[in-house]
Order: sequence, then C-alpha cells, then structure tokens
Amino acid sequence: MTRFLDSLGHHVLFFLQLVRLTFKSQFRRQDLLMQIWTITNQSLPTIIMAGFFVGAVMTIQFTLQLQDFGALSYLGGLATSGTFREVGPLLIGFILCGKVGAFTASELGTMKITEQFDAILCMGSDPINEIVLPRFLGIIISSGFLLVGGLFASILGGMVLGAFYTNVSVEEYLRHIPRFLIGISILSGFLKSLVFSILLAVVCTYQGYHVTGGAKGVGRAVVKTAVISMVGIVTLDWLTSFSMEILIQIVKEAR
Repeated sequence: MTRFLDSLGHHVLFFLQLVRLTFKSQFRRQDLLMQIWTITNQSLPTIIMAGFFVGAVMTIQFTLQLQDFGALSYLGGLATSGTFREVGPLLIGFILCGKVGAFTASELGTMKITEQFDAILCMGSDPINEIVLPRFLGIIISSGFLLVGGLFASILGGMVLGAFYTNVSVEEYLRHIPRFLIGISILSGFLKSLVFSILLAVVCTYQGYHVTGGAKGVGRAVVKTAVISMVGIVTLDWLTSFSMEILIQIVKEAR
C-alpha cells in the first residue's frame, strides 16, 4: 500500500509539473504539431478499423435484444449512444495504451539511458520542457481527433451490419440517433476520452523519463506503462460513469 501511494504521489507531482510548464514555458510549437501528426497518423487506421467492428458488434448485441420487442427501428440510436458513452472512449484508451503509451515510454527511456537528457541539460535547456512536454500534450490533443474518427467509423460499421444483418435501412438506422444521442452522451464520451488520455500521457512520460537500469529498465517501464494505464482507465471509467449518472439525476430533478 505504501509503495502504491508513493508511486501515485510521484505521478501526481509530475503531472502538476507538466501543467505548470504548459502555461509558463516556451516550448517549440513545431515539436507539438509534429507529435500530434505522428500520433494521429500512426493510430488513426487502427482506430478506424476497430471502431468499425465495434459498431458492428454493438448492432448485433442490440439486435438480439430489440427484435423480440419489435423495436428494431431504435437500433441505430441505442447502438450509437452506447458506443459514444462507453465503448468508444474505452476502446480508444486501450489502443493508445498499447500503441502510443508503450512507444512513448520506450522512446523516452532509451533517450534517458543513452544520456541524451544529460546532453540537453549541459546545453542549458530543460529536457522535460523540450522533449517530454510536447509528447504529453500531443497524446492529449490527438486523442480527441482519434475519438471523432473512431466514433464515425463505429456509426458506419453499425449501418453496414444493420443493412445486411437486420434489414434496417440506412435512413431508419440514422433516424433515431438524435433522439438517443443527447448532449450528455456526447459530453460523457469526450470527457472520458480526455481523462483517459491525460492518465496515459502522465504515466508513459513519467515511466520513460525516470527509467533506471539500462535496457532492462526500459522494458520494465514499458510493462509498467501498459499495466498502470489499463488499470487506471478501467478505474476512471467507473468513476466518470458514476459521476455522470449523478449529474444526470441532478439535472432531471432540477427540471
């Protein structure tokens, strides 16, 4: 328990340091744009493919429930709402953990053990500001673009399977989406994606920057990044879902 709290405290302090540097430092914008482009370009094909099949799976699952009640016309709305609120952000968070988080931890860890950070210090610059911060912000910003791409792909996947599997036309599939995909659902999806991306960005940059023990230490940092990020995402998913349900109840009572 002590080790867990100690590790949590170090991650929180590192996050606060990055937040402070975000508003005070003069890091190169070109580095940030390069990180956003690299992360988005490398991850978007995987996200789109996964989102397409997730939308198809959600369509199958809701079809099995709705066809017994003769309510297949609501298929598009329910499948899309469920994907936006839960499955989409969670899926993208897991994919980024295995693809972006592990790579970033490995990249920073390799720079640490090859003393590239020490070289930057000798030149009078801060490696956190020059190297770590653009990667931290790049992960957070690019996750928003990836979420949008993955969610649109999930809608397309649901429509395709709905047309071939349940004979629900595209017009009928799309008709009830505005009814179920209300503002709170969209807010919930983007809020979860933001929280998950911040967690991943903090964990992978912290683990990579604090690598010790040579090449073996880099491997340990990658494993820790994957484990901590995935467990943290599941935990935060429950916390954000619980908080959003409370918020929805408060809004309904206020009306």
